[in-house]
Amino acid sequence: MVSEDLRIDSVVTLPFYASAHAQPGQHLGPSLPRLGLGVYKNEDPKPAVLAALKHGYRHIDTARMYRNEQAVGQAVRESGVPRGQVFVTSKVDSKEHGSDVTPKAIEDSVQKLGLGHIDLLLIHSPLSGKEKRLEAWKAFIAARDKGQVHNIGVSNYGVKHLEEIREAGLETPSVNQLELHPFCQQKEIVEYCQKHGIVAEAYTPLIRGGWNDTIVDIGKKYNKDPAQVLVRWSLQRGFVPLPKSANPERVVSNAQVYDFELSTEDLKTLDSLDRGKEGSVTWNPVDAA
Repeated sequence: MVSEDLRIDSVVTLPFYASAHAQPGQHLGPSLPRLGLGVYKNEDPKPAVLAALKHGYRHIDTARMYRNEQAVGQAVRESGVPRGQVFVTSKVDSKEHGSDVTPKAIEDSVQKLGLGHIDLLLIHSPLSGKEKRLEAWKAFIAARDKGQVHNIGVSNYGVKHLEEIREAGLETPSVNQLELHPFCQQKEIVEYCQKHGIVAEAYTPLIRGGWNDTIVDIGKKYNKDPAQVLVRWSLQRGFVPLPKSANPERVVSNAQVYDFELSTEDLKTLDSLDRGKEGSVTWNPVDAA
């Protein structure tokens, strides 16, 4: 039997702050759609975004580093889906961390997206160092309080970086976006996030197509392709997967995961594929100084 609480319109509650600046009908925290479309390395994301929104996605994940915020904003406006029903995430890279530069970067992203506000803004990585990281986080809090963004979080943060925020007496991030898939399960970080009420988002949930026979064989049992198995694994493990594709057909296919449920045995088999840090297929800078 398929879990009734997992549908394409399922959401997860963000545990902390929602902006006091919200207008009626806006789709902001505490509701984060459980499935999102990633647009990394997609110079023309409009076809993918339009296909996603047409077929039920309500969560788009971009970043300043991707250099496609403007196109994402255009696609959201052209989609016909009310702005209040679309949750848009962006991120500020380490080169723009600091009390002097982060506010300017945030304002620039708000303008490029052209959607009035950003639903979720993340610190893209911890590579800027402790001082700059904390300055950026304080700027994020200020931007949230001003209504420029409605929810704030981090990406690629290890336990050390999350503890840094707690020790500074600052509010806990709502989200930590990590490389998460069966080969790289980041268990220590995920356990910390669960303990502290931080939602774990999964980027590169499809392992960039680097599937092994185990994943392929499990897919055959359910008449599903490996990508669908991996998205379903991520959902059943309580993550918020962000599968990426520039191909509209694949965007639609990646979301066709709500008519089956992985058995306990198959979940355990996929869990057993964890190779720790050796299983990473991205930059994964969770150990940054």
